[in-house]
Amino acid sequence: MAIERTFGIIKPNAVKACQVGQIISEIEGAGLALRGMRLARLTPEICKEFYQEHVAKPFYPSLESFMVEGPVVLLCLEAEHAIQLWRDLMGATDPAKAAPGTLRARFGADHTRNATHGSDSPASAQRELGFFFGAYDLV
Repeated sequence: MAIERTFGIIKPNAVKACQVGQIISEIEGAGLALRGMRLARLTPEICKEFYQEHVAKPFYPSLESFMVEGPVVLLCLEAEHAIQLWRDLMGATDPAKAAPGTLRARFGADHTRNATHGSDSPASAQRELGFFFGAYDLV
């Protein structure tokens, strides 16, 4: 199988709680290599463009409010089956339904404040990586 890349975000609640190091350690321990990482502060405009498929949904205002409340860590991760590996490590979107030991079960608070985001397909990974990283940002 070919090596693939995926996109991840460590969300504001995990950054604020100083859990970035623990999450990065779990990422590396799972065999995902960091190929890009950046601390950023999202704006409402960036959120609207990034989450464009969700803007009209009822939950979007609270998602945007949360994602702009503090810094996030943007990640490019690489491994064989990186997308599935990262999604398995994160766990279910709702931390209450996430398997014990997954990042969202350990660090998430609720469906929105779930500590991490990850691409769900190769097409999403390509779009999301291109949205936040330029060619010279990734190794």
